[in-house]
Amino acid sequence: MRKLFKNTEIPQWKILEKDVVDEIIFRTIKPRNRLILELMARGGMRIGEVLKLTPTDVDERKLTLRDPKSGRGQEVVFIPQKLADRLKEYIRGKEIKSEERIFPITYTAARSMVKKAGLLAGVHLRPHDLRRHSATFASRSGVPIELVSKVILRHANLSTTQRYLGKVSDVEAMRCIENLYG
Repeated sequence: MRKLFKNTEIPQWKILEKDVVDEIIFRTIKPRNRLILELMARGGMRIGEVLKLTPTDVDERKLTLRDPKSGRGQEVVFIPQKLADRLKEYIRGKEIKSEERIFPITYTAARSMVKKAGLLAGVHLRPHDLRRHSATFASRSGVPIELVSKVILRHANLSTTQRYLGKVSDVEAMRCIENLYG
């Protein structure tokens, strides 16, 4: 009976600031690890999506995700030009064949790498924290929530996206009001 009337509180995660995420990325020396972190933080990708990428999925700044979590046939992720250039350079440099995975590591190894990268910056970091950062940073930079939901996170429902965005601090609220009306 308790399960039927369970309180469905929305969990609140600590949202990482842009400078913290940048520090995590820039302190990561190994190109493979840095690319993985950037794809999650700048493209809003899940760790499993990053690990499934092959060179045929990369088309300039557009990445095609085959068999995504949503159940659709495929989805598209857009990434910044600089990141796209580094990704293509990495593929060329490693001579990765078109159907090979770009990052042939296990999910467990990737999670461990993300955790270690966070520790270098003094942060407890999990892969999904970077995806949440991507959404929150876009939203607080003025990107409409509909675009954050449908393009960056690729969610079917806006309510799912709203859970990602975290609480707005008083300082952030005051800054927003000041920018709008001040």
